[in-house]
Amino acid sequence: MTLREKIGQRLVGGFPGKTMSPEFIRMVRQYKIANVILFQHNVESCSQLKRLCDDIHRLVRQETGHGAFITIDQEGGGVTRLPGDAVNVAGAMALAATGKPENAYTAARITAGELRALGINFNLAPVADVNSNPDNPIIGLRSYGDTPQQVEAYALEALRGYLDGGVLASAKHFPGHGDTALDTHVSLPVIDKSLAELEQLELRPFRALIEAGCPAVMTTHILFPQLEPDGVPGTMSRRIITGLLRQRLGFGGLVVSDDMEMDAIGKYFGTARGVAAAIAAGVDLVFVSHSVERLEESFLEVEKRVLDGTISMEEMDESVARILRFRQRCCLPPEGTAGSPQSFRQSRKLRTDSICLVRGRVPAMGERPLFIGCADYRAGLVSSRETNSTTFAGFMKARFGGDALVTAKDPTGEEVAAAAAMAEGHSSIFLNTYNGHLFPGQLALMKALAQLHIPMAVTALRNPYDLRSLPEGVCGLAAWDYSMETLECLLPILAGEAEARGHLPVSLGGGV
Repeated sequence: MTLREKIGQRLVGGFPGKTMSPEFIRMVRQYKIANVILFQHNVESCSQLKRLCDDIHRLVRQETGHGAFITIDQEGGGVTRLPGDAVNVAGAMALAATGKPENAYTAARITAGELRALGINFNLAPVADVNSNPDNPIIGLRSYGDTPQQVEAYALEALRGYLDGGVLASAKHFPGHGDTALDTHVSLPVIDKSLAELEQLELRPFRALIEAGCPAVMTTHILFPQLEPDGVPGTMSRRIITGLLRQRLGFGGLVVSDDMEMDAIGKYFGTARGVAAAIAAGVDLVFVSHSVERLEESFLEVEKRVLDGTISMEEMDESVARILRFRQRCCLPPEGTAGSPQSFRQSRKLRTDSICLVRGRVPAMGERPLFIGCADYRAGLVSSRETNSTTFAGFMKARFGGDALVTAKDPTGEEVAAAAAMAEGHSSIFLNTYNGHLFPGQLALMKALAQLHIPMAVTALRNPYDLRSLPEGVCGLAAWDYSMETLECLLPILAGEAEARGHLPVSLGGGV
């Protein structure tokens, strides 16, 4: 294998459309890029996605002699990539709300079946982060909970489900992204903890997953100054990747990076430099997920660093051998059919069982209910695309009648006053929030509506932490994601025809 073929085994790229772009095809042919990441912008339907994956596998095998790793962030809930005619399961915190770790297995097994049928062999899940900071803007409901014991229990079941379903899985984001109030997509967070502190919280789920045979671990672009004093994030740190993950924790699988075009790397270090540093640190598969131009720049930077001895050729060969072993294990022909009625039924039951009554009782709607709240919006760059065509307010009005008002995601004082004036005279108010704990306008609207003393319920459609501010006498529900599937599951609960069966899996504090 030539040096270029070896580097191509270690880089992961993406492209913008529903078919491979000519630029990306050139990268595979010229630089032997052997790995792809898919996003929602690559996906239209199951049949289209299956054709795309077939084309990727065919091209990569023709150019490299090996099958492709086709990777995807199919976590469930707020981070899903599959089309509507495939099954998109509930997310991590929602599954934890069912109170049954075996449901994490069921959801992962369903997901693995969907991916395998479509030709995708590598899921970038489960999330092993402990969401110990409630104001975390990017993890939140993607985590199984706020204690390491709970995250470990559910993540282990998810891992088993993915592996039983025949796809690779990657625990993320090592050594932990749960205790930060910043998003690595747009900034460079710092977690100033000692190794002993990390061992007590962040590292416990990762250690358990490694001991259970997790095939891959994804790194995070966060500064850990007590582990790495040289001012580089975890992904670029040899102390963290080789010293901590490989040597101390004994991980022998694939180390994969988060996207190297995220601002935490691209803005502060430069993508190409970051990619070369990650490979030198011991990362096996390095993601340049969007720009073919940056992928090419990164390839050439790595090639230069190998030739000048900055990157060890011995370690390059060890990494490639490790990658090829996993290719033999997972690059199998597609199997089964996506979107089976049974999988849809199982998924709907999991989602229904996850909805929690946090406080109070759902009020009777009466003759003139008001449904109000913000539309879906993209809560973070990793999140699923927003779907403003369906809003909580519009959906519920279409089913139950009454009135609907769609608000801004962070209403101004004037907008709050106007909404409260409109609400007067209604028989009930059903408000939805969406990351309201991060947007004071949503909380101000909740308070203003409660002061009208009209029977009221608040449904949190993302993180449950919105309900920390729940006014006295107001019903609170946690429903976990802003999807058509979840809105449909809410219908009988809001109508008073069914009870919410979930149990809140995190602490809200404040006596809620």
